[in-house]
Amino acid sequence: MRNPFVFSLAIAAALSAQTKPAEHWVGTWATAPQIAASAIPAQTLTAVHGQSIRMIVPATIGGHRVRVRFSNIYGKQPLNIASAHIAIRKEKATLVPGSDRPLLFGGRPGFAIPAGATALTDAVDLDVPDLSDLAVTVYTPGDVDLVTVHRTVPYAAYVSEAGDFTAAADFPNATEQRSWYWLEGVEVMAPMDASAIVALGDSITDGYRDTPDTNGSWPSVFAKRLRDRPGPKVSVLNLGISGNRILHDGIGTNALARFDTDVLAQPGARAVIVLEGTNDFGLPAIGRNAANGNPGPYAKEEVSADDLIVGLRQIIERARAHGLKVYGGTMLPFEGAAYFTPEGEAKRQAVNQWIRTSGAFDAVIDFDAVMRDPQHPSKMVAGLQSGDYLHPNNEGYKLMADSVDIPMVLGKPGSKKK
Repeated sequence: MRNPFVFSLAIAAALSAQTKPAEHWVGTWATAPQIAASAIPAQTLTAVHGQSIRMIVPATIGGHRVRVRFSNIYGKQPLNIASAHIAIRKEKATLVPGSDRPLLFGGRPGFAIPAGATALTDAVDLDVPDLSDLAVTVYTPGDVDLVTVHRTVPYAAYVSEAGDFTAAADFPNATEQRSWYWLEGVEVMAPMDASAIVALGDSITDGYRDTPDTNGSWPSVFAKRLRDRPGPKVSVLNLGISGNRILHDGIGTNALARFDTDVLAQPGARAVIVLEGTNDFGLPAIGRNAANGNPGPYAKEEVSADDLIVGLRQIIERARAHGLKVYGGTMLPFEGAAYFTPEGEAKRQAVNQWIRTSGAFDAVIDFDAVMRDPQHPSKMVAGLQSGDYLHPNNEGYKLMADSVDIPMVLGKPGSKKK
């Protein structure tokens, strides 16, 4: 005879399972790893010697559980992480009391990440607020070269004296750096209707030349806009690399080669915004016009407008094959920049015209239209540029973020363009 008590428990468990909201992993922060030798600006710290590094990363959406992805993609040797922790950052290198959590790898406190590989930590319970700063601290024993990095970061990283300080509430005698080391992403457990938008680009997406410690890149400002609206949570993942190109390596791996790991592998991704190509046209001009007569590594890497359009079509088709919406950002004007040429401007105009009129993208975000000088459209508005006429200042980045049509980019993922 069936035990009525056991039967009642089974019914209660079934009802609980039906009413409990479904959840999934969504990236709240991510960055594009790059090989240290190609980083702009060049990093000052090239190795650590039995030290701990505390890195501050800006989460975009919150959750109640969290896990971290580490990368050794450019390492030539296994990366021995002996200890790693995550916490909510209070200020500088100090932690919010009670928020520190040790990170484990398969139940163990450390893991040797093989050369070329990534590693995902076990999940830990931690209430992460929306738009909060997280502190990820890593201890590596012995002498370790800092090969897999990301530069152009919004906040300082803190390097301790020798020793394991991963659980320390603050850092003793810390030195400050402007890099993330080995970090690739942070994921939170969020409701099923939460999702992520990936921003794929170069230095203008990366936030180069924004004011330090302001988190002022256009993807970061756009994340704040998304947070302030009603509805499901949507994160913004900044996968920009300063100096990046679509068709050639050099300053970071080219966008086509890094697309799978930097875009398609992002958990919860629904869409990608592509803003890239200026360096494809500009960098060869530097090599071609080298004052010392040495053409340099970029001179033979000229690309046409048609070449770049083919590269953008590759991104579009690969994104759609994985159910992602893909939005095209028009390239900003760059007359006045060190590598500007009339030929590069003609190519930029041709590609922007294709982005606007071809219908290849699901929709267009016309960054060029809001940033160009109406009286001199090949040049950025003077008050919106940072001094080099290539990168916006904080006001310019904010204007870019404010120009993104939120209802447009939150269209149903995977749906076909009408």
